[in-house]
Amino acid sequence: MAEYENNAYFWQKLDTFYFSGEYEVKHKKGDHHSEYPNLVYPVEVGCLEETNGEHEGVNVYRGSGSMYSITGLVIAVDILGKTLDVKMLVGCSEEEVEEILRFLNQTDYQKTVLIRKGATIPGWSISDN
Repeated sequence: MAEYENNAYFWQKLDTFYFSGEYEVKHKKGDHHSEYPNLVYPVEVGCLEETNGEHEGVNVYRGSGSMYSITGLVIAVDILGKTLDVKMLVGCSEEEVEEILRFLNQTDYQKTVLIRKGATIPGWSISDN
């Protein structure tokens, strides 16, 4: 079952998705959330324009590492907003991932899970083309 969970071809497609999008900064590291001023962004947050995300595009949390390296994905469920949202982590250190997860899980109304980038290529995904 593990080979279905985190294969390299998925991450290859996600790289293409990310690199073909136009990134726009929405919040700088240290900015306060507009609705909840006690929440402080632990890293830069932006979005990929012209993509299908919860608001104006897919959210991207950019850490201090390479802007060309996807670290993982965070899936967030918000019971107040009745949303299920995917956020990309790019160039994030382990410490930054922890800070992002703490930031996103501060309320009882939203909880998240982390999917770390994998490198396994399962046999079922290899085509003859």
